[in-house]
Amino acid sequence: QVQLVESGGGLVQGGGSLSLSCAASGSIFGIHVMGWYRQAPGKQRELVATITSGGSTNYADSVKGRFTISRDIKNTVYLQMNSLKFEDTAVYYCNAVGYGSTWYEYWGQGTQVTVSS
Repeated sequence: QVQLVESGGGLVQGGGSLSLSCAASGSIFGIHVMGWYRQAPGKQRELVATITSGGSTNYADSVKGRFTISRDIKNTVYLQMNSLKFEDTAVYYCNAVGYGSTWYEYWGQGTQVTVSS
């Protein structure tokens, strides 16, 4: 079992910055990829950014150049969000994919990010 606890969401004006963090605990040894996804009202959940255990990153086109994902050795993953836009408003979810005796995937409870226009 892996537990993911997010923090750092909130309300910010357009153009501002926010930083999210996600702390993983439990059976974290086999975690391979951690990432952030988001879901706006009435829309499907979408990928924001991912980072592998080797440090390779992947970003949605809509956030490239504005968001930065990072990860520390304790499997805490961070998302630095700059130049926020109204359309970044969503619930942001932390995600972890790994392998123990089988592949597994876990989600955090989500944290709200609201950008005022």
